[in-house]
This record gives sequence, C-alpha cells and structure tokens, in this order.
Amino acid sequence: MKLFLDCEFNGFGGELISLALVDEQGQFFYEVLPCATPKDWVSQHVLPKLNKAPIAKQDFQKKLGQFLNQYTHLHIIADWPEDLSLFSRALILSAGKCMVTPPLIMELWLQQDQVAIFSETPHYALSDAQALAKAYLSNQAEN
Repeated sequence: MKLFLDCEFNGFGGELISLALVDEQGQFFYEVLPCATPKDWVSQHVLPKLNKAPIAKQDFQKKLGQFLNQYTHLHIIADWPEDLSLFSRALILSAGKCMVTPPLIMELWLQQDQVAIFSETPHYALSDAQALAKAYLSNQAEN
C-alpha cells in the first residue's frame, strides 16, 4: 500500500511535532507530539494549525504501529528527506528495539520540473500529505 508522508518539525533538524500518513484510499494516520520549546517560526506557522492535542511518544508509537500493521506491505512516499528521517526515527522504540512493521520501502519523490504541490492548509501535516497523495497519484495516472 502506498502511504504518503508529511511531518512538521521544530525548525531545521528539530524534533518531530506532527506526522501524517495518507493511503491511496484516503484513510489516514495523524498525531501530534509535544513541542516544549518551539522556534518562533514554528509557533507562528505550525502550532496554530495542528488541530489536535499532543500525545505522549509511547502512545504515538502505539497508534502508528497499529495503523501500519493493518497493511501487508508499505511503500512510504515523501517529498522531503527529513520526513523520511523523522518517520524512521519514530519506528525506534528504545535502544536496540524497533517497531515491527510489514515489509517497508521508502521513496523520496522529487519532481524534476518542481511542479508545486498545493496544500489547502500549508504546514498542517495532514493537509500536506493529502496534497502529496493527490499530486503523486495524478502524476502516475498521466505517465
């Protein structure tokens, strides 16, 4: 199953704030983690759009695992490398312990012609993941 990924994070290289995955049928995962000391830009442009209360990391990982394990295989697609990095880190439960998932591949989808992906609500991970899904699937239908 193709899952389209978007994350919001606390500035360049910062910790994960929210993560969204949208499948090809529109089913989605969206959760928010606490951000104790947000950067000014994040406070102004990301936090007001979260639309959900933060949950503990352990609860986040439990819900993510439940969502991922409903599929038989996973093809995670993102349009930014840091999203793949943050997703990968979310799979790490503790030292030497990783979440068990179905077979998983990741794809970084960077469009050669830099066609813009239009999100209805930019910097809201769920809206951005939905926009990525629409753009990717539209592109695949054209080719």
